[in-house]
Amino acid sequence: MRKICFVSGSRADYGLLHNLMKFTQKSKKIKFQLIVTGMHLEAKFGNTFKEIKNDGFKINSNVKIDLKSDNPSDINRATAQAIIRLSNAYIKLKPDLVVLLGDRFEMLSAAFSALSLQIPIVHIHGGESSFGSMDEAIRHSITKMAICHFVSTSTYRKRVIQLGENPSTVYNYGALAGERIENLKLFKREEIEKKLNFKFYKRNILITYHPTTLSKNDTKDLNQIFLALDKLKDTKKIFTMPNADAGGRKIDLMIKRYIKKNKSDCLYFKSLGQKMYFSFINNVDLVLGNSSSGIIETPFFKKPSIDIGYRQQGRVKCKSTLSINANNLKILKLLKKTYSSNFRKSLIKMKNPYKKKDTSKKIFRKLSNLNLSNLSVKKFYDL
Repeated sequence: MRKICFVSGSRADYGLLHNLMKFTQKSKKIKFQLIVTGMHLEAKFGNTFKEIKNDGFKINSNVKIDLKSDNPSDINRATAQAIIRLSNAYIKLKPDLVVLLGDRFEMLSAAFSALSLQIPIVHIHGGESSFGSMDEAIRHSITKMAICHFVSTSTYRKRVIQLGENPSTVYNYGALAGERIENLKLFKREEIEKKLNFKFYKRNILITYHPTTLSKNDTKDLNQIFLALDKLKDTKKIFTMPNADAGGRKIDLMIKRYIKKNKSDCLYFKSLGQKMYFSFINNVDLVLGNSSSGIIETPFFKKPSIDIGYRQQGRVKCKSTLSINANNLKILKLLKKTYSSNFRKSLIKMKNPYKKKDTSKKIFRKLSNLNLSNLSVKKFYDL
C-alpha cells in the first residue's frame, strides 16, 4: 500500500489541501499520513492544528519548531531545526511520497529533509512568481527538488518547464482554492454576525497585509493604507493576522495600534478558519492588502481586490485584481473604482485562469498512479 505523506505548516496551505487530503484519506489503496508543523502549533496564530483535528484528520506527527521571533536569524534557526525534526518524522513514518504546497520556509525544510532521505516530492503551486518576498526563491528551490508538479495556470506550467522540469511531469489542473470554494456551504451574513458577535456596515473591506521580506517599506506602506482607510465613511475594516515571515510581528503591532484607535470600525482575527474566511470574502465588498488570497481566491467570488506594493508582483492576475504602489490617494482612487457599478458588472463574465474542474480529484488520481521507480536521477530538461 502506497504511503502518501502531507506536510502542512499554516492555515493557508491546509485550507487548499483539504479536499485532496480527504480523497487520500478515504482511499482503500493509499495510506494517508499527515505531519503538522509551523504556525499550526503556535498559540499566537490560533493553534490551528485543532481545526485540522475537528475536520476529522489524524495527525501522525506534530513537528514543533521554535519561532522565538520573526527576525532573520531566528527564522534561519527555525528552518534548520525543522530540517532535523521533519527528517526524524519521515524516518518514523517511512512515506513513499511527500506532498508539499507553496513556498514558506518550513516547506523548504520539508523538501530538503525528504530529498536527503531520497523520498520523492510532489510540489503544488510551483512556477508562480512574487518578486517582493523570499517565497520566490523558496518556491523555485522546491520545484528543483520535486519529481512531479501540479501548477495552477498555463503560464506557471511553462515556467516550471523553463526551470528544467520535464513537461511530462508538470500538470495544470487549476488552483485547489476554486474547487474548495465551490464545495463549501458558506455562512450567510446573518450567521457570521451571530457567530462572531458583530454587525456588518454599509461597506465592508477584508484586509490582509503580510511582510514584504525583500523590502524595507512595510512600515511606510502600511501607514499609507491606514491613511486611506481613515478617509472611508461607514466602512467596517476587517483585519486578519499577518503570517510568521520576518517582520510579521512588527506589522501585527501596527495593525493592533490602528485598531485600538478605531475600535468601532475595526475587527481583528488571528485565524478565521477557511470556511469563515471564504464566507467573509463572499460578504464583504472587496479584499485589500498584499496576500496571494486576493489574487488567487477572491476572483472565484467575482469580487474585486486591491493588491498593494511589491510582494505579489509577477503573479498572474485576473481583471478583478487591481495592483498599485502604496499611496493613500491612489488607493482611494482604486477603492472608488471597485465600488463603481460598471466595474463590478465587468467581473461577472471575466475569465479566471485559475479555474478548472475537479482539481483535487485529478491530482489524487495522478498521485495514486505516479511511477515512483527510477527516481534516483532527475535529468535537467533543456528547452
